[in-house]
Amino acid sequence: MDESLKPVFDSVEEGMSKAIDHLNKELLKLRAGKASPSMLSGVMVEYYGSPTPLNQVANVNTPDARTLVVQAWEKSIVPDIERAIINSNLGYNPQNDGEVIIINIPPLTEERRIELVKSAKKEVENGKVSLRNIRRDANEVIKKLQKDGLSEDMAKDAEAEVQKSTDGYSDKMDAIFTDKEKEIMTV
Repeated sequence: MDESLKPVFDSVEEGMSKAIDHLNKELLKLRAGKASPSMLSGVMVEYYGSPTPLNQVANVNTPDARTLVVQAWEKSIVPDIERAIINSNLGYNPQNDGEVIIINIPPLTEERRIELVKSAKKEVENGKVSLRNIRRDANEVIKKLQKDGLSEDMAKDAEAEVQKSTDGYSDKMDAIFTDKEKEIMTV
């Protein structure tokens, strides 16, 4: 392989790995039957005038499989945390006793499980769009290198290599989805 192609492959590899990491983080937010602190990872709390991630103003614990307990570090922001959880559209109904916020996680209905699988599928599709964008950008760089003197054979080989990476990461995303679907649909 031509030395001028190494940065292209490195950026493809890095970008596609990040796409997989992002997909995993997004799928963690989809609950599959039992409570997990990561279910509140996207909640932003208004704290001294700026939006702050919930985990930077409170502890989130799971005393059992159906309950989340949010313990604010400052009592004064408990109502703000409660409001942030309600406004996050996660479908939770927090109970505030002035000290802690308790969220009871209802068992998933079949209908809700199917909705969650659809959400997971959508996240996987978004991930695959990212992969295709990375592939397109890499192929554009390869074409530019070809204009600047890279041989046609090397350019074709490089594009084939980028396609092989894209296919491999796409298969990884499919495998991640299959696992998540199984996890969601298991009662």
